[in-house]
Amino acid sequence: MEIKVLGSGCAKCNKLTEATKAAVEKAGVDATITKVEDMLKIMELGVMTTPALVIDGKVVSKGKLLSVDEIVELLQK
Repeated sequence: MEIKVLGSGCAKCNKLTEATKAAVEKAGVDATITKVEDMLKIMELGVMTTPALVIDGKVVSKGKLLSVDEIVELLQK
């Protein structure tokens, strides 16, 4: 599983990265987490509001700071 956290490096983006790491551990999934801060790459994915979360190439959340449990739910879909 490939997960990308999109954001400019703001506090919310950093919190989403930490929550994502915790969710991957909690769900027990094998995943690679990448943080993307390049605004051009973020816009290429069609995201205009950050933080955003991309799982296996699909944008599953944007403009919202998700909880660990919300991310676990997304990982299990």
